[in-house]
Amino acid sequence: MVLKTRELLVRQRSQTANAMRAHMAELGIIAATGMTSIAKLVAVLRDDRDSRLPNSARAALLEMADRIERLTERVEVLDSKIVAAVKADDAARRLTCIPDVGPIIAATVRDTIQDPAAFRTGRDLAAWIGITPRANSSGGKERLGKISKRGKKQLRTLLIVGATSILKQARRGSKLPVWVVSIMARRRYKVAAVALANKMARTIWALLVKGSTYRAPEMAGA
Repeated sequence: MVLKTRELLVRQRSQTANAMRAHMAELGIIAATGMTSIAKLVAVLRDDRDSRLPNSARAALLEMADRIERLTERVEVLDSKIVAAVKADDAARRLTCIPDVGPIIAATVRDTIQDPAAFRTGRDLAAWIGITPRANSSGGKERLGKISKRGKKQLRTLLIVGATSILKQARRGSKLPVWVVSIMARRRYKVAAVALANKMARTIWALLVKGSTYRAPEMAGA
């Protein structure tokens, strides 16, 4: 229930932020996507010396800014409850040792996957989540297509976002597993992100079913 409530609040915050960004863009005030840029827009709204905004528009947009901040406060309260629950759960706590598997992903895994042992392999779990590429055979050759996107959308999205974050860190100099570097050298960025998310799902399965702890693979420069 806590996770679903958090998801709803985050979605409402994103919708409000996107609307505010679009309205301000119409007035010539442009900001990048993502919540990080919203603080800059709010600063503009609350700067009475900025003459780019008509008073009526400023008043309406400030209502949006206040709503975003209230939603953020409520999300942070729920986040603290989720972190506490993860710390109290041995399996969830072990999952957070996986790179970019934070409390939100760990709690979502524990809430979504009731019986990890019901999946024969980690690949079966990844397929259930919807991050296993579909196989297309032609002329005796097997080609991997797009992921099915069937299964658990929320968990799939979180894993892909986590994998994407790892790849972004690599662009800033962080090291990556050797096999990820190999994929990035041959395939597109999004393909590498999905492959990494798939690996994260299989690692999650292994930790839950075997009761093991995460061991970092051999690393290489990005």
